[in-house]
Amino acid sequence: MKIALACDHGGLALKREVVKYLEQNGYEAVDFGTDTFDSCDYPDFALRAAEAVAHGECERGIFVCTTGIGISIVANKVPGIRCALCTDPYLAKMTREHNDANVLAMGGGFIGVNLALETVKTFLTTAFSGEAKHQRRIDKITAIEKKYCR
Repeated sequence: MKIALACDHGGLALKREVVKYLEQNGYEAVDFGTDTFDSCDYPDFALRAAEAVAHGECERGIFVCTTGIGISIVANKVPGIRCALCTDPYLAKMTREHNDANVLAMGGGFIGVNLALETVKTFLTTAFSGEAKHQRRIDKITAIEKKYCR
């Protein structure tokens, strides 16, 4: 599975740990940056990574900024992206099963490496439930996207 990664300077340390985890577990990491701790703007990296997921170049994405909030907002501006900010494996499980989320956002300043990697593992190994009520809700999200994202 190909995974798009994006971060800003506040998420770089955690992103590097995630890349190691992915490579050790047979995933292909496609890194859209940043690669330095110099102050930068997360929209520049999140947009390109989200587009890669939305266009099918990558199956999922993992995005990290200091809080996870800003980078998730950017990701969710791209049609076809359902990005969830998760702070633990349970939330990652629920967003995959119920929302079929394709991008995970995390806050590098708020989640430790061990918990983050367990959250990543859960996000990547949990399937969408396929339940009709969840699909109906996703379809409504898609309809909103089509109405407002032209």
